[in-house]
Amino acid sequence: MSAPINLNKVRKARARAAKKAQAAANVIAYGRTKSEKTHAELENSRSARDLDGKALDTPPYGTDDDPKSP
Repeated sequence: MSAPINLNKVRKARARAAKKAQAAANVIAYGRTKSEKTHAELENSRSARDLDGKALDTPPYGTDDDPKSP
């Protein structure tokens, strides 16, 4: 026969493991500092501004601004 096990210890160990897994997921989702968040936001806005500055100002195909159309 096998040795008896304490079910309370097993239940508590399972709960601790679940909490540890949840904590790891929270670190991934919410684990950035305020300075990291603001830096990322500034970097995103700068790259969007740069991309908008490089956009072509040509009208889309099929508009009335085409000089070749009658």
